[in-house]
Amino acid sequence: MFAIPSLLRTATSPPTTAGPFPQEQEGALAEFGDDLGLTGIAEMVQQVISYQIFELSGTGVNLVLILTVGLLVVATWIISNLLQRWVEQAFRARGVEDMGTTAITKRLLHYAIMAIGLGIALETIGISLSALFAAGAIFAVGIGFAMQNIAQNFVSGLILLVERAIKPGDIVEVEGRVVRVLKMGIRTTIGQTRDGEELIIPNASLVQSTVKNYTLGDPLFRIQAMVGVSYESDMKAVRGSLARAAESVQGRMQDREPVIVLTDFGDSTVDWRVSIWTDDAWTSPRLASALREAIWWGLKDDGIEIAFPQIDVHFDPPVEEAVSRLPRAS
Repeated sequence: MFAIPSLLRTATSPPTTAGPFPQEQEGALAEFGDDLGLTGIAEMVQQVISYQIFELSGTGVNLVLILTVGLLVVATWIISNLLQRWVEQAFRARGVEDMGTTAITKRLLHYAIMAIGLGIALETIGISLSALFAAGAIFAVGIGFAMQNIAQNFVSGLILLVERAIKPGDIVEVEGRVVRVLKMGIRTTIGQTRDGEELIIPNASLVQSTVKNYTLGDPLFRIQAMVGVSYESDMKAVRGSLARAAESVQGRMQDREPVIVLTDFGDSTVDWRVSIWTDDAWTSPRLASALREAIWWGLKDDGIEIAFPQIDVHFDPPVEEAVSRLPRAS
């Protein structure tokens, strides 16, 4: 039988201690808990959670330690997600619209935060990171030579991400080929040529070699055409004809006047250079073709000859007389 009557009888007696319950009530509550078996359950739970499952590097691993490590990992994951959202918002506030750069930054941040959290969790459970690093160093020496190119491209990807000298959408010239950057990864960059071919470019090539970026700081791109006229031409008329031809090209920058320059006196021609500008470097070949056509028809309409190399051969009189005596084919 439970000791409920004794508890009720002592409930009306005045308190005799400074605790939350009188001494008689505390004794009655303890007796009541003993009757229900709560003390035994509490002791059993305490024994279960403090029971050493195994020992790792001198640290006894029990249920409490396992739960602590699990909470550390979960907390690290939550912190990583919060920081990734903050980075995305910060990039948007700075006007960075490149989704590839944002995704790479978020992924690197996630790796760094998870590495720190897992390191703390391993130290908590008794695994020494210094020992892991020592073993990993020996292993890294073995595979370092095999992964040299991969590591080089990885580090180059980090450099490109930080410097932002090349971004998705830029028009660059790599190894003599003009490509538009479509996507930047941590190891390679995807570019598309004007012929529609997609190139996989190692990031190390973009960092270690000279790369022309036509859209880095100024989107304006100059288009040039060379033409040579004969020495008998009226050079003032040539300049005027070239200027009218350049101004007639559709698609050029209207606020930039064409530039006409006499560049050289060649062996057979007087050489001129015509320059116009565009804000779309990707379509520059089409615009260059239109400029050359305009120059051709402009000079033709004005009666100006586009000269070509010619060679005049002069014989000495004895040689000329001997050649004249040769029999001619009938």
